Amino acid sequence: MPPRIAIVLPCYNEQEVLPSTARTLLALLDRFAADGIIAPDSYIMCSNDGSRDGTRSIIAALHSADPRVKGITLAHNRGQQAALLAGLMSVRERCDAAITIDADLQDNPEMMRRMIELFSRGTDIVYGVRSSRDSDSWFKRVSAQTFYRFQSAMGLQTVYNHADYRLMSRRALDILSQYGESNLYLRGIMPDIGLRTAVVEYARTERTAGESKYPLGKMLALSIDGITSFTAKPMRMIFLVGLSLLLIDVIVALWVLYVHLTHHTVTGWSSLMLSVWFLGSLILMSIGIVGEYIGKIFVEVKRRPRYNIEEEIF
Repeated sequence: MPPRIAIVLPCYNEQEVLPSTARTLLALLDRFAADGIIAPDSYIMCSNDGSRDGTRSIIAALHSADPRVKGITLAHNRGQQAALLAGLMSVRERCDAAITIDADLQDNPEMMRRMIELFSRGTDIVYGVRSSRDSDSWFKRVSAQTFYRFQSAMGLQTVYNHADYRLMSRRALDILSQYGESNLYLRGIMPDIGLRTAVVEYARTERTAGESKYPLGKMLALSIDGITSFTAKPMRMIFLVGLSLLLIDVIVALWVLYVHLTHHTVTGWSSLMLSVWFLGSLILMSIGIVGEYIGKIFVEVKRRPRYNIEEEIF
């Protein structure tokens, strides 16, 4: 029997692209159902992350025109990761597998066919991975590569050039539901789930309308969230830097003692000021890193809901 597939779209101010995206994906579902690789009642789930434009009313209109378009609306804007999780948890018991993809469809939706084929062969998680970044600007390409390499250096296990385009089986969704942290970083959670995985490569296209919801600032924030949610390596690095500075201090102390005993004239003002500024900056940076972890502990111990669903259209 063909699997029932749910396509989960995180939506934030996507009124420009959502109608055309829905048409494209509905046509895709029709073709896949006609080919017998998915069940006819497969559907689209739009997870509206508290959009401030007409996204909510568009989802309702699309549902009225075709019941296969369904939706949830979060009571507040909680970020893309929370919107993704809300959509996945909403479809978890109503599908055999879920595919997440951004609403702008820059990630090639035709690759869903290959994902579903791999799922039918027993794969639980299929990652959509970009084959290249030739279509990106130089700055975007360099910043993205730095993003992944920095995460790897910090000990965070992720799939290189994979964002949030993936298929998850019902079993993988059930395991994901057991992860209760408030600081969500799904790209880091996926490898931790385990199970049988596969990769599908594709070429990314330009955004047809609207604007990117992931500028550099959000990209950096996401990277920091991922690192501090999955590894304590930055705090270990603080200790190693402190140990290195202690060794340097011993050498400097020996030099100062030598100068004192040999009665050489040393002004010392420049070296002293440089040392004070350097150590002061290092201390403040170290406090900031520790503060990131303390802040995450503060959020986690309160155990507040990660999101609240205001409306569900199913």
